[in-house]
Amino acid sequence: MRCLRLCGVIVLLAAACLALAPLSHASESAPEGQAEHHLGAQLPLWSTIPFAGILLSIALFPLAAPRFWHHHYPKITTAWALAMAVPFLFSYGQLAWGEIAHIYALDYIPFIILLWGLFTISGGILISGTLRGTPALNSAIILIGTALASWIGTTGASMLLIRPLLRANAWRKNKSHIVIFFIFLVSNIGGSLTPLGDPPLFLGFLHSVPFFWTLNLLPHLMLVSVILLTVFYAWDTLAYRREMAASTRATPAETTERTPLRIEGLVNAPLLLGIMAAVLMSGIWHPGEIHLGPVHLGIQNLVRDVLIVAMGLLSLKLTPKDLHQRNEFTWEPIREVAILFAGIFMTIIPALAILKAGTDGSLGFLIRRVQEPSHYFWITGSLSAFLDNAPTYLTFFNTALGNFFGGLPEKEAVALLIEQQNIYLIAIASGAVFFGASTYIGNAPNFMVKAIAEENGVPMPSFFGYLLRYSLPILGPVFVLVSWVFFSA
Repeated sequence: MRCLRLCGVIVLLAAACLALAPLSHASESAPEGQAEHHLGAQLPLWSTIPFAGILLSIALFPLAAPRFWHHHYPKITTAWALAMAVPFLFSYGQLAWGEIAHIYALDYIPFIILLWGLFTISGGILISGTLRGTPALNSAIILIGTALASWIGTTGASMLLIRPLLRANAWRKNKSHIVIFFIFLVSNIGGSLTPLGDPPLFLGFLHSVPFFWTLNLLPHLMLVSVILLTVFYAWDTLAYRREMAASTRATPAETTERTPLRIEGLVNAPLLLGIMAAVLMSGIWHPGEIHLGPVHLGIQNLVRDVLIVAMGLLSLKLTPKDLHQRNEFTWEPIREVAILFAGIFMTIIPALAILKAGTDGSLGFLIRRVQEPSHYFWITGSLSAFLDNAPTYLTFFNTALGNFFGGLPEKEAVALLIEQQNIYLIAIASGAVFFGASTYIGNAPNFMVKAIAEENGVPMPSFFGYLLRYSLPILGPVFVLVSWVFFSA
């Protein structure tokens, strides 16, 4: 088995070397923006094969070989990352080092730090008490989670509320739909209003999109949330009535002694607010930069990340261990996300460079056809459903910049995009956030919620079952309506 895995890595590396080695070197002496544009204009489309490979691995291995994937996903992720990095460094040398350092220092590390902070602190808050899983209560929990998601993150809101929701419905037979609508709204769509809410919006914030710009998505969020909550309440009411009519015994909530609703670990609440304050601070305070080789690090971003880590560590110190145990808190969900995204961010470099080159890149034929806001909404959204919405947002964010303001420095281009073509950025942001709910791989919390539900005995549908039985028939018509209302010419 070890030999087979080693051969697989060698084959991947060899294939990537054959793809990239013939390419000429991009000019390493050109200014940063021009060199990156030149790089993207030279890279062939097949240089994105490792990116497609890692995402297809995430989608297919858990279905075809779940045990193998569970034990070996770090090796598979590393193999795809090396398949891109080794030939890329061989072909482009210093320029490649700069691109890799740039995406990890400015995108991946802050992204994972924020997710870790929200995951850690929310895991220290326990909601307990006698809760009876009625349609009204379930709708209320999902509504609260939808409202919280923009402020404590889809990860934070999901981890805070999924276990109380599961405990409240432990006695019910049919509850898969409850978790699925929770994923729709709490783990994805609810995170539309701030960069804290969903990873793609945070990446946009890191790339010069103002913190409160995301409030532009409020009308879209309201329309989708009202429709989905109405559908959920009707669905859960029918399921609840069927269960009650078929039941000949009282529910556990009726036969056990009632205990009042209790929230423990409230010492973590100000820490969640502290993360929000740290992110907001990094968007309005600009004391200067630190230059580490090719990477220019904003001092405010370093301070933000240090504060988030400090608050996470403080949460671990202040939260009693028995509370974590009663909340069934483990590190595996965030570990999996960190490993998978480390590979994704490495392999996405060629795709980003190609798209930043605009019509001069290998995807020029596609960029020339993506013209209307509705095009951006659907292409960003459709790919977000299968390729994970954070890197997909970043990809088409750069597509729009290259299409309208190719060659300009990023900060200047983003300001002009918001000033002159704001509807395009709204289409990209809403597509990435909303469509992330379409599959299990669309957003990081989807993985976590599914895993926790299955640990608690909820029979969750397969990847394609989720897609064909739930997201396509439910979310599809809603997204068509959003496109028609907000992005039609």
